[in-house]
Amino acid sequence: MKRRDFSLTAASVAAASLALPTQGALAQAKFQEGKDYVKLRTPVTPEAPAGKVDVIEFFWYSCPHCNAFEPQFEAWVKGAPKHIQVRRVPIAFNNTFIPQQKIYFALEAMGKIPEVHEKVFRAIHVERQRLNKDDEIFAFMEKQGVDGAKFKEVYNSFSVASQVRKATQLQEAYGVEGVPAMGVAGKYYTDGTRAGSMANVLKVVEYLAAQSKA
Repeated sequence: MKRRDFSLTAASVAAASLALPTQGALAQAKFQEGKDYVKLRTPVTPEAPAGKVDVIEFFWYSCPHCNAFEPQFEAWVKGAPKHIQVRRVPIAFNNTFIPQQKIYFALEAMGKIPEVHEKVFRAIHVERQRLNKDDEIFAFMEKQGVDGAKFKEVYNSFSVASQVRKATQLQEAYGVEGVPAMGVAGKYYTDGTRAGSMANVLKVVEYLAAQSKA
């Protein structure tokens, strides 16, 4: 979903369902800087321990392409090379995105991502709930069995507000042009428009992560 119009072509949506990259295909792939990915002019300090490569998925809950990519991305994460450390960062192209950034960070702080993350996507894209206003977000969480009072407290906390600011700063530092998109090692950025499909994005990410580790 592009910053300028929050839309991608139908071909990009279809591409999200392509098979995951194989090691053989990855080994023979040749990716070009400036075409398949870009190198940041100013590197970002990665949040990964020694021996690990920081990989970020930039996403937005209301983005249909992020929703389509989520099952593929989750499967990839489970089988990703051990030197890759993955984290998700919710983006905000304007202030109306902030409530959904807060959803993610509140769930993360409460340890509820495994239980509720996919349900948020389903609520928005299948059940047609908007989930962009505080009251409807709180009501939704209670229906999912999340402690309503605790969620509201965390959602409105200084910690979550700080994470929202950091996420937006990170998004700008990587020059995120649309979502879903990926950042690698604090140095590289790629997305479906550049790589041609989200399946290719994952190949590019593995390639860049291997290069960064080496």
